[in-house]
Amino acid sequence: MQQSRAYVFFLIGVIAFAGFFFALSKAEGLYKTNAQSNDPAPFADESADLIREKPARKIVKGVYLTASAATNPKKIAEIISLIKTTELNAVVIDIKDYTGKIFLRDASAFIQKLHDNDIYVIARQTVFQDPALALRKPDWAIKTKNGKIWKDNLGLSWVDPTKREVWDYNIGITKEAIGLGFDEINFDYVRFPTDGDLRNVVFASSTTKQKTMAAFYNYLSDELHDEPAWISVDFFGFVMERHDGVGIGQRLVDAVDVVDYISPMMYPSHYPKGYLGLENPAEHPGAVIAYGMKQGIGYFTSTTRAQVRPWLQAFHLGARYDAVKIRAQIDAVERYPNAGWLLWNASARYTSAGLKKE
Repeated sequence: MQQSRAYVFFLIGVIAFAGFFFALSKAEGLYKTNAQSNDPAPFADESADLIREKPARKIVKGVYLTASAATNPKKIAEIISLIKTTELNAVVIDIKDYTGKIFLRDASAFIQKLHDNDIYVIARQTVFQDPALALRKPDWAIKTKNGKIWKDNLGLSWVDPTKREVWDYNIGITKEAIGLGFDEINFDYVRFPTDGDLRNVVFASSTTKQKTMAAFYNYLSDELHDEPAWISVDFFGFVMERHDGVGIGQRLVDAVDVVDYISPMMYPSHYPKGYLGLENPAEHPGAVIAYGMKQGIGYFTSTTRAQVRPWLQAFHLGARYDAVKIRAQIDAVERYPNAGWLLWNASARYTSAGLKKE
């Protein structure tokens, strides 16, 4: 009797143990299935990137938005409406601003909303002006001769353009942004500082500014050539007519074959009194843009990779920028085939003034 009861308990134990392993193996199977599925990850869908391709090239006509504007439902609805009723077709949105702050948390939602409205979405990423990174990684910061962190006239610190660690840090942010669905990454502050006590600056390498920036553009190309997004860089407006690096390392010749778009910041208010013999260049936007485009367009040919797409002034500085002045800039750019343009207003305030209706 005791043997029979023991046998029964043994069978029950075997069945229970078998059931446990069956449940465990089933759970493991579900885990593997989920891990291998196309369910989106919390931020970036890596599996989607395997089949996603670069968007079709287009002549981009866009406006700049701050990260806060892009995540404001009322503002984004206003911008979508403006784009739908005018010639605009794109937005440029901060993902890393001049303070070094990163804005990616809410990106997926507004990217999807913009894509649903057939809007091309560009991420703007500042690179070497980065006080946040300089504070977090002081060894990566530009230093003074006595070893302290150097700051410009606005009290902002920069990271050293000659340090590969800084490049790698930024490319990590770029790849995350691309994974979220941005169509293009626009790199700003891809240069050396222009103001502050530059005589007291020490860089980690003695490589010239031009060679450093040329190497960085090539690095971007190498790191991102397989990514499903285009590459653009912002240059000073004077780079269109001065080809000596303008003291900050930016030259068209170094970038036109390794990036997809170059955006010279050709704001007429930023040109000095007497430029082109003009008392106030801001009052003559058409002449300023036309001259700059003429001087630099020869670097953009049918065999170069990059197309030109300048930033234009859409803010009141030096003169009131009404419809006539905005249109004068656009017309000066559009004399050249395949040349797009971007409107800059730091507060993201735009109207249809100067824009063609659709």
